[in-house]
Amino acid sequence: MIRIHEKTLKDLEFFRVLEQISEHTITALGKKATMAILPIASEAQLIRELDYVNEYLSSFDNDNRIPNHGFETISKELKLLDIENTYLEVSSLQKLVSISLTTNAIVRFLEKFNEYYPKLQQYSQHIEVTSAIIEQVDIVVDRFGDIKDDASPQLAELRQSISKLKGKINSSFSSALNRYHGLDYLDDIRESVVDNRRVLAVKAMYRRKVKGAIMGGSKTGSIVYIEPETTLQYTRELNNLQYEEKEEIIKILKELTDYLRLFLPLLNDYQAFLTKIDVISAKTKYARCINAILPDISNERHLYLRDAYHPLLLLTNKENGEITFPQTIELSNTNRIIVISGPNAGGKSITLKTVGLLQVMLQSAMLIPVHERSTVCLFDSVVSDIGDNQSIENHLSTYSYRLKQMNYFLKKVNNKTLFLIDEFGTGSDPELGGALAETFLEVFYDRKAFGIITTHYSNLKLLANELPHMQNANMLFNERSLEPMYKLVTGQAGSSFTFEVAQKNGIPYSLINKSKKKIERGKVRFDATIAKLQKERSKLERTERALKANEKKTLSEAERLEETNAKIQKKLESFQELYDSNQRLIYLGQKVNDLAEKYFENKRKRELMAELFRLVQIENAKRKKVSAKQKRAEKAQEKQIKQEAEKKVALIRKKKKAAKAKEVVVEPPKPILKIGDRVRMHDGKAVGSIDDIEKGKATVNYGIFTTNVNLDLLELVEAKK
Repeated sequence: MIRIHEKTLKDLEFFRVLEQISEHTITALGKKATMAILPIASEAQLIRELDYVNEYLSSFDNDNRIPNHGFETISKELKLLDIENTYLEVSSLQKLVSISLTTNAIVRFLEKFNEYYPKLQQYSQHIEVTSAIIEQVDIVVDRFGDIKDDASPQLAELRQSISKLKGKINSSFSSALNRYHGLDYLDDIRESVVDNRRVLAVKAMYRRKVKGAIMGGSKTGSIVYIEPETTLQYTRELNNLQYEEKEEIIKILKELTDYLRLFLPLLNDYQAFLTKIDVISAKTKYARCINAILPDISNERHLYLRDAYHPLLLLTNKENGEITFPQTIELSNTNRIIVISGPNAGGKSITLKTVGLLQVMLQSAMLIPVHERSTVCLFDSVVSDIGDNQSIENHLSTYSYRLKQMNYFLKKVNNKTLFLIDEFGTGSDPELGGALAETFLEVFYDRKAFGIITTHYSNLKLLANELPHMQNANMLFNERSLEPMYKLVTGQAGSSFTFEVAQKNGIPYSLINKSKKKIERGKVRFDATIAKLQKERSKLERTERALKANEKKTLSEAERLEETNAKIQKKLESFQELYDSNQRLIYLGQKVNDLAEKYFENKRKRELMAELFRLVQIENAKRKKVSAKQKRAEKAQEKQIKQEAEKKVALIRKKKKAAKAKEVVVEPPKPILKIGDRVRMHDGKAVGSIDDIEKGKATVNYGIFTTNVNLDLLELVEAKK
């Protein structure tokens, strides 16, 4: 029987998950029931509830979707039905019809598709499918929500009388209207309605001349509303009939309500059933949002969460377009407790909360966001100590509160408990608090409890290294940037990177060095060793990822080369067949040419025909007898191979031509010009000597005149000796 304290549920933010699930409900009762969800005590009931959610989830992946389960709450109607001599209004009767139709549709659907939803169908078996409520209400109420005329003989007679009387009232009113209008006693609007009764709009000056009951007047006082005397008697009769009609309707509704009281337990079942379906549907929709599944539930003590996501963090990051990093963690009889260490803001607490929240969600019949190959087990209790828990009301410090929690743990923790402790041992003197924390941890270990703790204390890291069924773990950090990588690795303690983080945040190195001298050298060396090992682990992780990527790339490249090789081999075989065929044709051509030359010389026709016939017989002996269809296919294939071969040859020739065109003509190196060299311009004939060279320009003396010319425009005629 599971026992989870409310504080643990708050620590793990379980109630925030319930709020998110309740947003997917479509009824008020479903929302209320969702917010009241707690971990389920009975294992058999928990498995059933998980199956319900899992089956409902499968309905989104097939064509047989479960019908809509929306309904209006009938709690008020159920209370009235439980009280004698009360009756239900028409709106309440319509609610009962609606909930009956909805429930019947779902129950019939589950019965029809029993193979798809066996557990849900089994759950709905106790719900009776009946149309009695629907039919009985339908006899009394029409589709517009009015009581039918034939609901009772007395009502039919009353309504017939009312209809006749209304006709008389209209007739007498019309007569009075025409009469007083002819006398010009009426205002331009002629008539109006007061208290649902037709009245004459009489000019105020003529009000004494119109016989009838004054019903009121206009705001300005210029019009007086009078019901004609001729219609007053009929109106009184109508009021009496309408009163009798109302009494008859109440009588009909009471009779119908008394009949429906027989179905009170069934209507309670209907509402409870649809509320349950709404909660299951909300859990399913939430599971779809976080990609949750039902993992394998083991009877053994083995918890393996592969690629587990924190649902709240996952949804928040999804809204903000950020990446959420999953964690993989395993607890078993051979590895019962994990001690996570490392610097702050690396994801230690989130990892711890992820494990706790997913376990509580699962034991509350919710699917969880993990890999399909994950395995979970059930615990009798989950206890936690997460965050700063100073209590001002109870005058408790953080450490006092933590000691109180540890005392609670000592009473509750056993071999069927999952305990989660964040920053274990903090709040007091590091050495004394660490020693006490170590003792507590040894007790939990001896009781064979499963648990995860986070800590900075070296003695707890050493304890995890010494005990066989306890393991160290750390959150990976980039050793250069000291940025968190949000990945948990087991088997090694993590360094707090205290001095490295301080240096990164601009603390002078002289102060950091001074701090190092103030603590034991051995502790500094121990932390430095852990930091070094963690850096090496990070390097190995990166190397492993790179090697895996290269291996994958190499495999794909090898497959591609193998495929290309097979294609080339096939082409070569086709080309070989084409070559052999062409060689045979050349051989036959040479033979025929020899026979023609021989005939040209000796003119022996008989000998020529004999030779040709023998040649044909030899060739036919090599041929296999094939059908016309096969022959056409072979010719088509041969034609295709020839075309491909011609294309390949044309492509090779084209490449050779392009390569020749691209051949670069190597120009001879330009001579270095110096003073005294005889030169001339590229496009000129006059020859001069260089008198001076400065900044890429030469002063050339042509005897009669001198000029400055760029060295690039000159060519050497004769070098100075």
